[in-house]
Amino acid sequence: MSIPVHAGPGNGSEHLRAVLRAPVYEAAVVSPLEPMESLSARLDNTVSVKREDRQPIHSFKIRGAYTRMRALGDEERARGVITASAGNHAQGVALSASLLGVHAVVVMPVTTAPIKVGAVRGHGAEVLLVGDTFDTAKAEALRLADERGLTYVAPFDDPLVIAGQGTIGLELIQQDAHLDRVFVPVGGGGLAAGVAVLIKNLMPAIKVIGVEPADAACLTAALGAGEPMELPEVSRFAEGVAVKRIGDLTFDLCRRYLDDVITVDSDEICAAVKDIFEDVRAVAEPAGAVALAGLKKYAEAHGIQGERLAHILSGANVPFDTLRYISERAEIGEHREALFGVTIPDRAGAFLAFVDVLAGRSVTEFNYRSDGSDRARIFVGVQLTGGAAEGREIHENLTAAGYESVDLSTDDTAKTHVRYMIGGRSPGVDEEVYSFEFPEHPGALSRFLTELGTRWNITMFHYRSHGTDYGRVLCAFEGVAGDEDFAAHVTTLGYPCQDVSASPALEYFLLR
Repeated sequence: MSIPVHAGPGNGSEHLRAVLRAPVYEAAVVSPLEPMESLSARLDNTVSVKREDRQPIHSFKIRGAYTRMRALGDEERARGVITASAGNHAQGVALSASLLGVHAVVVMPVTTAPIKVGAVRGHGAEVLLVGDTFDTAKAEALRLADERGLTYVAPFDDPLVIAGQGTIGLELIQQDAHLDRVFVPVGGGGLAAGVAVLIKNLMPAIKVIGVEPADAACLTAALGAGEPMELPEVSRFAEGVAVKRIGDLTFDLCRRYLDDVITVDSDEICAAVKDIFEDVRAVAEPAGAVALAGLKKYAEAHGIQGERLAHILSGANVPFDTLRYISERAEIGEHREALFGVTIPDRAGAFLAFVDVLAGRSVTEFNYRSDGSDRARIFVGVQLTGGAAEGREIHENLTAAGYESVDLSTDDTAKTHVRYMIGGRSPGVDEEVYSFEFPEHPGALSRFLTELGTRWNITMFHYRSHGTDYGRVLCAFEGVAGDEDFAAHVTTLGYPCQDVSASPALEYFLLR
């Protein structure tokens, strides 16, 4: 969604002066503004990425943390600082404390990834693991600040933190004075507020658009209510912007200076992560790609062409395991894959008849498990070249061909869980299970079904393309043990295969 915000210079001179005075370059670097040539050609706009992943902590957060801590008085430095964070702000405070010779305490939830805890400790900070949530950790940090006389360093709702983040806006207009629009991620609002204050005061013709995840849209909620309000729940996927309540000061500045706000979903964020990697070979964390996801969505929704657009890659501290999820969801977010649930007859040849309805399109996934009835429900992914409209066309074609079907492309439960959950015990038939390697090209699945699926009943099937030259298929056939004709057809097919019927996993979960 997109919510227009009434922007204008306002009375922001004090905030502008704070940005211009921020001593960020004692700790941070001027990050490059790099062209995204492939995406620019696709969108018919000149798209650039502000590489805040190139900062010493791989995030913009060093700017605000250092600016705030640089202003500490002698007594405050002697006592030390404290903050609560499970992410990049923690690293910003820890590094700033190291540079300034200040003792820092960082309270993190016990659920924080070990790589993040290690990074904070690596800068010399004292780490306390408290509670399962950020709110619990923050409450403990505030309690300790009062008990031990420590200065609490807020992650976003502080004038000096906002000023530090605002230096990104100054660099942007120095690096490209002809920008038309700048897209900024919004979590607590410190980055968006700082960048908007700087740009709208110095070059008000440039539009500044805030972008937040649809399932953590605290600014959108505050704009609707007219004041900051706490969301009951937020998704942790884009952790760096997963904030339940926007700050009071940041809300006031965002409301005054942002030109617009747009929300994006997780699949769109995943697609943006892929775009960044393909264009500049940077691996953004999900929060770091939020602004690009918004740029793409906004440009399409408003028919923007021929403009100079910039977005901020705010961070690259991504847990490696997250990349698998991102890879899975990026194709759907880019509308290059559609997912369907389809009911087909459970008989020999039914797979081939179904694939024929797809009219030569590549199948990216096919999950099926027979339950012994006369009908089977399959989970299927289909590669798209014509975007979401093509997905709707496929759904209409399936209905016209008499198939009961449902489009699951926007069903988060289906994409996150159900697609991997084929199962159930064998209906009691005599089965043999084979693992095949499929060449990844159109027609490979049709050839398999033509050779094997029209004569022998397939009772289990699982296939998933991962973008490599070959895909792996697990397939069970009924009554083929000792069948020389079946063995001959497998040989004729020519796909590498192996009998895996004795697999302990299959015997435990799927076979009688």
